[in-house]
Amino acid sequence: MKINFIDLQAQYQKYKEEIDKELHNVLDSSSYIMGKKVDLLEENLTKFLGVKHAIACSSGTDALLLALMALDIKKGDEIITTPFTFIATAEMIAFIGATPIFVDIDEKTYNIDSSKIEEVITNRTKAIMPVSIFGQTSDMEVINKIAKKYHLKVIEDAAQSFGATYNSEKSCNLSDIGTTSFFPAKPLGCYGDGGAVFTNDDKLAEKIRIILNHGQASKYHHSHIGINARLDTIQAGVLNIKLKYFQDEIKKRQEIATKYNNNLNNVIIPFVDKKSTSVWAQYCIRVKNRDEMIKKCTEKDVPTAIYYPLPLHLQKVFFYLGYKKGDFPITEKISNDIMALPMSAFLKDKEQEYIIKVINE
Repeated sequence: MKINFIDLQAQYQKYKEEIDKELHNVLDSSSYIMGKKVDLLEENLTKFLGVKHAIACSSGTDALLLALMALDIKKGDEIITTPFTFIATAEMIAFIGATPIFVDIDEKTYNIDSSKIEEVITNRTKAIMPVSIFGQTSDMEVINKIAKKYHLKVIEDAAQSFGATYNSEKSCNLSDIGTTSFFPAKPLGCYGDGGAVFTNDDKLAEKIRIILNHGQASKYHHSHIGINARLDTIQAGVLNIKLKYFQDEIKKRQEIATKYNNNLNNVIIPFVDKKSTSVWAQYCIRVKNRDEMIKKCTEKDVPTAIYYPLPLHLQKVFFYLGYKKGDFPITEKISNDIMALPMSAFLKDKEQEYIIKVINE
């Protein structure tokens, strides 16, 4: 049995006729950057989230950079975030010249522990950047209250949680700015790199649009230092098709996660807070002997992955921050025993049953 960790091919085959037609429409139009299909995508995204502004861009990483640039984050500023995430989160903070300030994670949700945020706030803190890990948001109500108390901005890194909810509100529409990624492996993915920034603030939205197109307020008139973060029209076309079916795919992902939860033995299954729903960007379990479990899965053709084997505070690139092993014990504990199982809306029942059998043996 050939099991895909994420079955993108099955998804493509299901929507092939519509996607192929959309791609040919782009080729026939010879409009490859921005344009009407990007405008339509942004309109569709605003409707899906209930947010005022959706600004499509070139990647989830660039979405983070745009958010930081729009808030005028600069050298010497501090941004509070988590060490348990993909490097892009802290990477963009450092790239812009600011300092990532890490806070340990909650042992159940693997998201930033909101109870530990206030103790690291200084007069240099400008924003909090929680990551909605594995498809579930952080405790955004608490984080927003802390931000308001200290006059800080909140950027939700929702690269893994587009479509999830928190207190019945959609991820990406829970703070000053939300960002997401449309990398192919995400729950809503395109066929290359893509991302988006979301806000209800008119001035921020206008500034982000200017920055992502070389700082142009109008053609060849530059009001800001900007970057090239425009979205390819082909990616917008693919996303417009996939977005039509996305809510159905979320439901299927949740059904698959529930089946895992109800049938896996002798492992720690994922926890979803009662205030939240998850889009299950990854389905991660914790096991006592991870190397042995991965070896068994590999021998029996069950693909696995590790998110994330080395926390950000222990990465060579961040040695200059002065963190050391033991500073964030929960993060380090989770990094040592977590592993991901196959998850997509197109995982077949017989495939999942086989995976469960292998894990439980």
